[in-house]
Amino acid sequence: MKKIIEPEELRLTPIGVIRTPFKSKYAAPRQPATAPETSVGVITLYEHKNYHQAIEGLRGFDYIWILFWFHKNKNWKPMVLPPNGGRKKYGVFSTRSPHRPNPIGISVCRLLEVNGLTLRVENPDMLDGTPVLDIKPYIPHAESFPQARSGWIEEANQSTLPPFQVIIAPEVRWMLEESGGGAGREALTYVTETLSRDPRPHVYRRIKEMDDGTSMIAVQRWRFLFAVDAATVRVFGISRARSTDDAEE
Repeated sequence: MKKIIEPEELRLTPIGVIRTPFKSKYAAPRQPATAPETSVGVITLYEHKNYHQAIEGLRGFDYIWILFWFHKNKNWKPMVLPPNGGRKKYGVFSTRSPHRPNPIGISVCRLLEVNGLTLRVENPDMLDGTPVLDIKPYIPHAESFPQARSGWIEEANQSTLPPFQVIIAPEVRWMLEESGGGAGREALTYVTETLSRDPRPHVYRRIKEMDDGTSMIAVQRWRFLFAVDAATVRVFGISRARSTDDAEE
């Protein structure tokens, strides 16, 4: 077999940047279709690149593919824990994880408007300031296969635990509003979604059981204390990380 020579590098040049409401990974939806409510992203293409010609004809499409760069990720993982994959890790190439050898993302979003070098899209799942690498039209008859198998995702959907009811104590909400602002609300949304899927201890979800039988989930600089009773999760306490080294970026 002929030896494959690996290229040292490939050069990519962003064509623009997308602005979204999501400042951290805790706020961004897992996929565009899973956004809890309608949000809008604005792609601004760079000037003096002839991109005004490159988007000619794009207005006639309802959806577009957006290829982008996960600019906040510093490393990759060959095995990852998908949010809806139960407690089993899978190879990164069988997931949509952002932790990839080349941190390239792809999402399909509804195209709302094309105005000069500005494109407005619905329900983006990218962080604010994400570099955009390319844009392509979504073509339904060529790219939609409703009967296609979904691999391990089908099995995970069949074995997923029923959702837990998550109850947040008023004092926890108050403290986040007072000290966290928008970041606090993002953290609370993340905690609610994560615990509703599976509140059991897990290192990758930063959930651990305490000595007194309660549990804790770490999100950014906050530590949420909670207890599980049957199908109900009660978040009753909150504290800050002891030092900046303990807090997650």
